[in-house]
Amino acid sequence: MDSMGQAEWARDLARDLLETTLPRRWAHVQGVAAQAESLAPILGDDADILIAAAYLHDIGYAPGLVDTGFHPLDGARYLRDVVKADARLCRLVAHHTCAVNEARNRNLFDALTTEFGEERPDLMDALTYCDITTGPDGQRLTATERLAEIHARYGPDHLVSRSMTVSTPRIMAAVRAVEAALSDVRQAGTG
Repeated sequence: MDSMGQAEWARDLARDLLETTLPRRWAHVQGVAAQAESLAPILGDDADILIAAAYLHDIGYAPGLVDTGFHPLDGARYLRDVVKADARLCRLVAHHTCAVNEARNRNLFDALTTEFGEERPDLMDALTYCDITTGPDGQRLTATERLAEIHARYGPDHLVSRSMTVSTPRIMAAVRAVEAALSDVRQAGTG
């Protein structure tokens, strides 16, 4: 990472892992990162790590990284073990968008929670917001639209859909928290 910021380094790594093999996933992470950049006014010094996590949150889908088949864990392990990335960044990737619920459904809860502790709730909320308001092609969606898209893509009985159903109250709370923080910053700027 030396002279380059964490976000730039993460963008380059994600591009290397996703652009050619998973171009649609690459489009999604670019959209998630753009959302993260838009949160800079409420993140202060943590904007760079959130943008980095946005770029890297789905690298566990990259064909060369798939181990367990659970992309948050596979991506976080790669970042920790191969890249030697910042521990906070690894935690954000490991736990993004209520990953703990899907980990339970995959019998990977102990592995996820033992290997990667949780990160600050406000940063987790911010990453969840960015992911859940970005569609699979990088387009901006409402959280409701994105959840409907996920359920339609996987079908009602798939473990991803079941996990997202359990996660929906927490996801919506994260979206409300981020939107409220953005509203507060906007109001403070006009006052």
